[in-house]
Amino acid sequence: MAFKLGLVGLCTSHPDSWIPQIRDMVAKSTVDVEIVAAWDSGETRPIGFASEYCKKMAIPRAVDKLEDMIPMVDGVIVHTTNWDKHIEQSRPFVEAGKAVMIDKPIAGNLRDANIVLDWIKSGKRVTGGSSLRFTAETAAVLNTPIAERGEIHTAYAAIGVDDFNYGIHAYSMISQLMGPGILYAQYFDSSAQKQILLKWKNGHSAILTVGKTAWLPFNATAVTDKNVFQIAVDNSKIYRSLLEAELPYLTGKTDVPPLNINEILEPELAAMAARISWKNNGQKIFLTDIPLDDPGYDGTQFALEYRRARMG
Repeated sequence: MAFKLGLVGLCTSHPDSWIPQIRDMVAKSTVDVEIVAAWDSGETRPIGFASEYCKKMAIPRAVDKLEDMIPMVDGVIVHTTNWDKHIEQSRPFVEAGKAVMIDKPIAGNLRDANIVLDWIKSGKRVTGGSSLRFTAETAAVLNTPIAERGEIHTAYAAIGVDDFNYGIHAYSMISQLMGPGILYAQYFDSSAQKQILLKWKNGHSAILTVGKTAWLPFNATAVTDKNVFQIAVDNSKIYRSLLEAELPYLTGKTDVPPLNINEILEPELAAMAARISWKNNGQKIFLTDIPLDDPGYDGTQFALEYRRARMG
């Protein structure tokens, strides 16, 4: 029987891009999923948008109240732009034993991150994050035999648009490349954008360029003790790579999560630490020292800006 999937929040372009990919994966028997319902808060879209969207995308039900979706689905993808609403909108499904995939950024502050981690620790089927965590191009570098590739000790990535909603892609791509174990983040300079140093427990380092600017092609540079690899990401493949990594676990086809609990939120935590660092004149901020009362990134303000940009 097909896994019944609901969509929570239709704020971004992601549902438009992901739905055809999911249906193509079903046609190719990669997963067995039926998208049965959608809901939207109206925070960045006009009231009634879900109904129009479901007609356009051939989704059977548009629900007015989020809780009405619970008995209809086996799990949901939370696409909501306002990351401060991710916990509120995921919780009813998690508590009902449904699977939940949270689109990037998963959380913008440590309180919300801890809730997600607690859900995972308690055995709830919760996953999510940026598509840049699973790029085929980075995987190809990592799959090169280490005798040929060498050990990656330093990396660089530059991402445009903003510090967090899009900036999280830089932290995620670097996390795929360098692996888990980020020790601290440190803001050290700015030009048109902010320059962030990430340091790993094993001594490896990465520099990120993030912040408000024009969109930049997804990229990374990896330096090993034998070579230098320039990674240019094909945008047409990133959503498929993400869905192939995440959907089998979301739908129960496998019980092996795409990322373990020590990895899944490390990009978001590194970004939170970087924010505190640039607010405090470049202090080293260890991921273990992020204050619980730090406000983090403001998802509500971002959603307001997103709405204005879309609707005027």
